Amino acid sequence: MRCQRCSKPANLHITEVNGLSDQGTYQYEEFHFCEECAKKYLYDPMGNGTSGGKEAAMDEGAELDELTQMNQRECAHCGMKFKDFRASGRLGCPNDYESFREELIPLLENIHGETQHIGKSPRRQPHSEQKRTELSHLRKLLHQAVNREDYEEAARLRDKIRQLEA
Repeated sequence: MRCQRCSKPANLHITEVNGLSDQGTYQYEEFHFCEECAKKYLYDPMGNGTSGGKEAAMDEGAELDELTQMNQRECAHCGMKFKDFRASGRLGCPNDYESFREELIPLLENIHGETQHIGKSPRRQPHSEQKRTELSHLRKLLHQAVNREDYEEAARLRDKIRQLEA
């Protein structure tokens, strides 16, 4: 496939969601660019080039500086840079979650819908262990409800805990 703007091979494919149609379906627009044209498109999607004047050039320069700074940020413990994470998709150590927190939170919410790992328990886990895990989780929720001063929820959780303990 060829780039939509030049004759080079397209190696980046961008799909934009333009919103809902009258029929309630999402409308998509696909773009196929080479690396150079993709950079131009991502920094100036309207295709204005630098014709936006000095302000557009300054905004683009500021965004580029901010992106460069973000990519150069590194973990104090393992020395991994954010650009290395972006390239590999893997973090270097547990401290990277704090080092790159601002960038990771939106990414994790987008991918997983949550920012806290719940995990799974084995299917063959003894019933008493499952019960203990559930009680621990309910007590945590109870504590949170009391801190929020949501006493109706706290009472419901308290009753559920008593029922499991009996």
